[in-house]
Amino acid sequence: MKVISVVGYKKSGKTALVTALVRKLSEFGAVGTVKHMGEQRLNPVETDTGRHFDAGADMVIGITGTGTTGITGIKGSATPGTELVSFSRDLNLDDALDMLCDQGFDFAVVEGFKESNLPKIVLGGLQEISKVIFRIPEDIDMHEELTTSLVEMALVQPDRYTLEALIKKARKDPSIRKAGAIGTFTGIVHELAGSEKISRLEFEKYEPEASKALEKIRKELKQKEGIHEILIHHKTGVIKAGEDIVYIVIAAAHRTELFPALSEAIERIKAEAPIWKKEFTEKEEFWVHDKEQDKKQA
Repeated sequence: MKVISVVGYKKSGKTALVTALVRKLSEFGAVGTVKHMGEQRLNPVETDTGRHFDAGADMVIGITGTGTTGITGIKGSATPGTELVSFSRDLNLDDALDMLCDQGFDFAVVEGFKESNLPKIVLGGLQEISKVIFRIPEDIDMHEELTTSLVEMALVQPDRYTLEALIKKARKDPSIRKAGAIGTFTGIVHELAGSEKISRLEFEKYEPEASKALEKIRKELKQKEGIHEILIHHKTGVIKAGEDIVYIVIAAAHRTELFPALSEAIERIKAEAPIWKKEFTEKEEFWVHDKEQDKKQA
């Protein structure tokens, strides 16, 4: 899923730009949006869903009967003409994006969240913003040519994946009709390594070589007898203890072909893909590759 954010001061035209982007991007696939709502509450205490939530429910899901109530949600998630909305505790922007990814959306357009690490289109003179890919002066006319250029920028952004999204992608492959099993591997950041406590890891890919290496592993494993599809996604950036690092999804004819392929895939990723790992412990921080090289030379 491609993700792009639109940020700016209040009444700078963010919603108009998001609307224009959604219209254009919908020509290329399914689009979901996330909006920073400030302190607004969508399920007031006087509503049934509000009463359920305030009573202690961790998630409340409301489904309309006709789709005419104006509730923001997922179209067609129950029966035709209905809408669905859920309220959950302690979720953030990443959780919202993962929900869209899990649902199989191709694009997510985020309005607001200027402190996020997402690629951003900035409206007006907002300063000290990270990962800016384009700035639009205030009061500019959002003509067709400019919107098209912004959409082209969105199309080249890196893909965001969840494990659920990769499984759905594997299931859409025509060869899935020959598969008898789908197996997955999820690598996570372990918090405890011996006596050391790890707070986070940071990963950097040496591109385009890293992507080429992952694709080579994928193609070669797919040539094995009984392997019908294999998908690999390795995250970059800072990943906290307990969070996911890498996903591998394999569709195979039988489990006897599946498990060896999963094992070989992760071992080859670690050995062949130029992806560098930096470890942050309570005592120090270091690039694992450099430390391994020092041990070999010692």
